[in-house]
Amino acid sequence: MDMDSIQEKRLDYLVESFKSEVPEYRRVKIPEDTEGKRFLLRSLMNVRDPKPAAAAVLDAQDSYLKARALEKGIVNVRDIPTVRESRGSSHPFADMISIWQGDITRIASDAIVNAANSQMLGCYIPMHNCIDNCIHTYAGVQLRAECSRKMNSLRLRFGDYYEQPTAVPMLTDAYNLPARKIIHIVGPIVDHALTADHEEKLSECYRSTLDMCRENGLKSVAFCCISTGVFHFPNKRAAEIAVNTVTDWLTEHSGVMERVIFNVFKDEDREYYEELL
Repeated sequence: MDMDSIQEKRLDYLVESFKSEVPEYRRVKIPEDTEGKRFLLRSLMNVRDPKPAAAAVLDAQDSYLKARALEKGIVNVRDIPTVRESRGSSHPFADMISIWQGDITRIASDAIVNAANSQMLGCYIPMHNCIDNCIHTYAGVQLRAECSRKMNSLRLRFGDYYEQPTAVPMLTDAYNLPARKIIHIVGPIVDHALTADHEEKLSECYRSTLDMCRENGLKSVAFCCISTGVFHFPNKRAAEIAVNTVTDWLTEHSGVMERVIFNVFKDEDREYYEELL
């Protein structure tokens, strides 16, 4: 049996398994095409509560997601050019900093950064295009379960209504992603006008993430564009804060990091980072 057939069998099994867990989804019609089944599987994973799964289901999920990662293409840090290599940049850390446009779930770095919400359980909206949703989908259901365990432990210390504060990072395994670890962080939410407090909190997100890398021996990290999506932080100012904060931190902590990647998805963000670097 070829890999496509094996993957199709895994996909069918996972859709049936996750669909059967929740009564309201048991009557959902399973699409006949592969892409439709992939959408349904992702949706079922997105709405799944953080609870144990049978060993056979986890084995099938892990095999399926690891094969999907290979299919999408794993991007190793050493294959991402620095800004000196790609653009001839004269930035003081041009040999350590990269700009890479694409899907962060493909990057095989020591850590990737997830723009999380204060519940720290991932995005429950089926097929939502936020980075939180994508990371939880391709890491697998174990990620939500780990985040839930960590949050439950924090609630034992700080009370039942505890939510993760802005700019306080949480470290988890990356499970079926190529990265080793995920650093989840809640960025500032800009409801109306941008304020100095918003800017300081965003800067703190970058500093505390790099501090966590230093404390855990993580030498390479890929930052997403924290807070610029549904949290409405202006993209250009966010890029300025990110570059300035990372530059200052690297100056203060010589030799700690080997590579810092600014991962962008939109052309707009790529252009801002290229102007700055």
